[in-house]
Amino acid sequence: MSAEKTIEALLIVDPQNDFMPGGSLAVPDGDKIFSPLNALMPKFDLVIASQDWHPKNHSSFVSQGGIWPPHCIQGSSGAEFHSDLDQSRLGLIVRKGYLPDREQYSCFDNTGLAEMLKCRGIRTLYIGGVATDYCVLQSTLGALKGNLEVVILTDCIKAVNLKPNDGQQALKQMTEAGAQMSKSTDLI
Repeated sequence: MSAEKTIEALLIVDPQNDFMPGGSLAVPDGDKIFSPLNALMPKFDLVIASQDWHPKNHSSFVSQGGIWPPHCIQGSSGAEFHSDLDQSRLGLIVRKGYLPDREQYSCFDNTGLAEMLKCRGIRTLYIGGVATDYCVLQSTLGALKGNLEVVILTDCIKAVNLKPNDGQQALKQMTEAGAQMSKSTDLI
């Protein structure tokens, strides 16, 4: 009797220009995630990236009554993946936030991603990206709700921290929901 091979995937949440230093919604030190994530990519059966893909009139923008400056507008340079990301290893890109009247922090929110991963035999998802306290948090909760095992790569995430300690609170919430925590160096 042979043991079934564990198929694992890496999810990189929103590695886009607008979330990096100099972007319209910059996450402090957001660009520090790329070196460890790029080093990990060859170890995974599938590498996925999520991409905020907002219309110009998205409800999350301040001009529409939301809390965020315009960011990741469809077709803009700010919506493109950062040049430090090794895009040659991306096997799947999931766009989110394209509906003008609703927020979509999770790349599992009405995208069918959990089902796609299960159909490929993937049961464990490693997650890195930005921002810990918004899209990483909600994508993690979405993956757990989709019955995937989740490991957060703590050295491959960065938080916005609109309020002090938002990132730490998000880590606590993810752990309490069932996510495991690891460093990328533990996998190399």
